Amino acid sequence: MNERLRTAMLRHGVALEDLAETCGVEPKTVERWINTGRVPHRRHRWAAAKLLTADEMYLWRDVLESSQARRGRANQSELVEVFPDRASVPRELWLRLLSDAQEKVDVLVFSGTFFAQTQPKIARLLTERAGRGVAIRLCFGDPSAQSVETRDREEGLGGTLAAKIRSSLTYYRTLPELDGCEVRLHATTLYASLFRYDDDILVNPHAYGEPASANPTFHFRRLDGGTMAEHYMSSFERVWSGAVPWSGAEI
Repeated sequence: MNERLRTAMLRHGVALEDLAETCGVEPKTVERWINTGRVPHRRHRWAAAKLLTADEMYLWRDVLESSQARRGRANQSELVEVFPDRASVPRELWLRLLSDAQEKVDVLVFSGTFFAQTQPKIARLLTERAGRGVAIRLCFGDPSAQSVETRDREEGLGGTLAAKIRSSLTYYRTLPELDGCEVRLHATTLYASLFRYDDDILVNPHAYGEPASANPTFHFRRLDGGTMAEHYMSSFERVWSGAVPWSGAEI
């Protein structure tokens, strides 16, 4: 028996016939909803929930459980592959994701030196994508930021991280001049390097005291009903919104 539905009807003075008329069904159908716990079609649930000023997932708990199960399956399906460290990500995958991008390419790193080293023609590739209407957003660490100094110390880099950032930026000096290309500098504590290509995103989390290259990398692909890929895509947006535009000038 669906006690929640029965109680909601009693509290609002809604008779079987009233709910049946609102939902466009027979009163016997409403009886089955109450007495057998049968879950109505979606449009009927919405109509009933509106009449009873209640959440459909409260009135029909199975809907919530079903929704959670679907979300769980979607999240599992979003995980395409796990690499034990960033160096294990095939160069071909980086190139394919970039060349296949149709809408956007987002990169969030401190220095991202490897990004250019594994793709020597990175500026040309990004320029070509931008020319095809792909929005390019690159976000590097600000060499003068305290967060860069802290990460340098934590990873035992001996004061070289700021120099690595400046060196890495030289690859992208001409990009800010192009339509559809933006480069910014951030001062955040970077918990994960992010590389987004449309609905695909490579996530390289940072473990304390370890260089980014030694940490695992997760490949997610956004799916309807999933939350994993969107979780990291939203993180990029938050960092990007507080980052400072870089014009290409030497810093």
